[in-house]
Amino acid sequence: MSYYLPFVLMNSVGLSDSMARLLTACNATSYFIFSCAAAAVVEKVGRRGLMMMSGSGQLISFLVITILLALAEKDKIYATASVAFFFLFHIAFGMGMLGVPWLYPTEINSLPMRTKGAAVSTATNWITNFAIVEITPIGIQSIGWKFWIVWTVLNAVFLPVIYFLYPETANRTLEDMDAYYRSNPPLIVAGDPDAICTKRPAQYIYHEDEEIQRNVKVAVSGNAGYAEHVD
Repeated sequence: MSYYLPFVLMNSVGLSDSMARLLTACNATSYFIFSCAAAAVVEKVGRRGLMMMSGSGQLISFLVITILLALAEKDKIYATASVAFFFLFHIAFGMGMLGVPWLYPTEINSLPMRTKGAAVSTATNWITNFAIVEITPIGIQSIGWKFWIVWTVLNAVFLPVIYFLYPETANRTLEDMDAYYRSNPPLIVAGDPDAICTKRPAQYIYHEDEEIQRNVKVAVSGNAGYAEHVD
């Protein structure tokens, strides 16, 4: 939506050209700040946490925008009030859905599928962006405030999908995620503490320690055999 924010503010909200551009500049500043802030909390809050918070903020923003723009058909004051929620949307989007979808696909896939999954994800992301950029002005001009119902519904769908189906990848190694898939996990991850916690699960730490000890023993026995051979 950031591509067309001046257009949206002029055509949906009814602001003047100069005011729409000024608010767009202010929005871009807050958007940048909160996008950078996401990098500082992504490991602590986790990928799931950021996506859930971001999706919730977007859902609330679009829901209120839809209601206010519908009411603005009778009183334009409601359209002006919607500006705050366009700002809130970009804050929520910048904190999660802007960056995490680029990070998550490189972490969530198993080792053999990592490059393929990242490629499909990147292609899907750009195709979706292209489609949204193309349909936004047409949708606003054709159906007005009803256009925002589409995004309200989509964000409402995102939340249960993320909550029930998306495992956490924060503080996991790539080998941890590969081990996770080898354990044949259930499709619904919401009830599995190890799948959704932001801290690294103890089982992966234990397996890593075992692997280190095994490698040390192999190295020691190899050195001992070499020393005997030299003697």
